[in-house]
Amino acid sequence: MKKILIVLNLLIATSVLGQKFQPAYKSGEWLKFRIHYGILNASYATLHLTSDTLDSIPVYHVVGEGKTTGFASIFFKVDDTYESYFGRKNGKPYRFVRKIDEGGYTKDIEIDFDYKEEMAVLRDNKNGTEQRIPVHNKIQDLISASYFMRNNYNLEEFEEGQFINLDMLFDDDGVFQFKLKYLGKEVLRTKFGKVECLKFRPLVQSGRVFKEKESLTLWVSNDLNKIPIRIKADLAVGSLKADLEAYNGLRNQFKIIMD
Repeated sequence: MKKILIVLNLLIATSVLGQKFQPAYKSGEWLKFRIHYGILNASYATLHLTSDTLDSIPVYHVVGEGKTTGFASIFFKVDDTYESYFGRKNGKPYRFVRKIDEGGYTKDIEIDFDYKEEMAVLRDNKNGTEQRIPVHNKIQDLISASYFMRNNYNLEEFEEGQFINLDMLFDDDGVFQFKLKYLGKEVLRTKFGKVECLKFRPLVQSGRVFKEKESLTLWVSNDLNKIPIRIKADLAVGSLKADLEAYNGLRNQFKIIMD
């Protein structure tokens, strides 16, 4: 179950294809996911969006939290927190925070983005180090990417098999290019009813966490919200499934197909 919240946030960052000029979210949006590891109800993860100000810049502040629960926590304890501050007008990330404890593996990282200098300052609070990483004007962090793309991509512009590329920075490994393949539409049965979804295949690095390069599948609601509905992953050891468990404060109506 290592890196459970990383997996979830990475996939949430693929919640693209929102309608242009139609806001997909608002302050107060809250999403909760139930995550299964094999047959175990392994953990819950939440994302909460609020309005804030950072250095006089109006921003949205997202807090993502993930923890193992019940029987699973006996074998592998996860307590992760991710935060992102991104511009309300331009969607650019200005600060990113990652504090994780995954079975004793810990990280405490803060990143501040300076677009005038085209540089990101990454502070490793655990090791007391700091590094400067060159970035460009369209960089995103792991969390801000989803909200940016939910507002800036149009479904009508995409075809099955088409790829989307996005540069991200969220760790001391530097900037990496995230690739996403659009697979078309599919209707899923959920606890809320039938939901028409957009289906995606993120390409990930195989070996360390994931079994294969195409081990992840994501379903996103085909409505104006574009929120993740289901995630499946074949890991190097076992499999993972995450389902939307609860939601609140959506900007647009959640589209449910009535039988």
